[in-house]
Amino acid sequence: MERNEGLVKGLVIGMLAGGAVGAVLALLYAPKSGKELRAELRTKAEGLADDTGEYLEAAKSKASEIVGDAKKRSEHLITDAQKKANTLLEDADKLLTGARQKASSAAEEASRLKNAAKAGVEAYKQERGRS
Repeated sequence: MERNEGLVKGLVIGMLAGGAVGAVLALLYAPKSGKELRAELRTKAEGLADDTGEYLEAAKSKASEIVGDAKKRSEHLITDAQKKANTLLEDADKLLTGARQKASSAAEEASRLKNAAKAGVEAYKQERGRS
């Protein structure tokens, strides 16, 4: 029986301790009055508004920085593209000039060959007429 009495004592002490802890927690988490709740909400809303303003300024600053970097990069790309286009145009002009010179030389050579052939035909006709 003494064993049962010790068990009952432990159960009663546990219930009293649990009730005390529960009462303390209930007081700590009890709802506030409307006035206190509105004041706390107002304070938190003002804090959020301040934080939002700071985040907005940081976002604007970061966006300006990104736009500036993008402009610099695009200007660099445009400059590089213009340089490459100019180089290609110069190379194409050189090739065209070379092709024109070769075509002109070939036309002159063809003209000389034509004249030589005509002279050969004329010389043949003259030699044939003498014979």
